[in-house]
Amino acid sequence: MSKYKGNKMKVKVYTSTTCGYCNVLKDFLKKHKIEFEEIDVNKDETATKEMVEKTGTRGVPVTVIDNNFDKAIIGFDEAKLKGQLKLNE
Repeated sequence: MSKYKGNKMKVKVYTSTTCGYCNVLKDFLKKHKIEFEEIDVNKDETATKEMVEKTGTRGVPVTVIDNNFDKAIIGFDEAKLKGQLKLNE
């Protein structure tokens, strides 16, 4: 289990409805009982602009933990996710 289980951290996931890897990422977070806020970049222009300005990419998924865009995970990268979320398996 993650040390972050519950409300100890804030996880934001920038997604789009047509993104297959976004679904894989959301399933991964749910499997590990990580609560997250999903932001659909097709519906939230302000959030999309913030994501692009801070990460330099329009690609999704983008995972941001505790609002730290410097360590944003772009794409589905299981190893990086497990490391930043402190998941033990």
